Amino acid sequence: MTTAAIRQKLANYMQVADDKKIKAVYALLEDDIEQEELQYTDEFKAELDKRYAYYKNGGKMISAMEANKQIKKVLQSGKRK
Repeated sequence: MTTAAIRQKLANYMQVADDKKIKAVYALLEDDIEQEELQYTDEFKAELDKRYAYYKNGGKMISAMEANKQIKKVLQSGKRK
């Protein structure tokens, strides 16, 4: 069974499982779940804020489609930084 299929089965099960089982699964995975929360550095947050302000002030942006084209082109050429 693929990982995607397992994820789907688990997601479906979690929707109908009783509270006791939900709490047991959470207790089993709690440490991993808590560690997976994103911890952004202040520097990264400042960069995001800067880019958002640029966007809000009419800064030049490209579409997701154009970004994907550029990414594919770079990956195909093998010119990674």
